[in-house]
Amino acid sequence: MISVLIGVLIICVVGAICFWAIDKFVNESRLASLLKLLVVLLCLAAILQRVLPLLGINWF
Repeated sequence: MISVLIGVLIICVVGAICFWAIDKFVNESRLASLLKLLVVLLCLAAILQRVLPLLGINWF
C-alpha cells in the first residue's frame, strides 16, 4: 500500500515538472493547453494503473 502511495506521489511530481516545463518553454497557448491535457491524461492513466489492482479491477 505504501509503495502505491509513493508511486502515485512520484507520478504527481513528474506531472508537475512537465507542467512547469510546458509553461516555461512553449510559447503558443493552444499547443501548451494541448500538451497540458496530454500530461493530465497520462498521469491519470498511470495512477489508475497503480490503484485499480488494489480495488480488484484488472483490465490487463
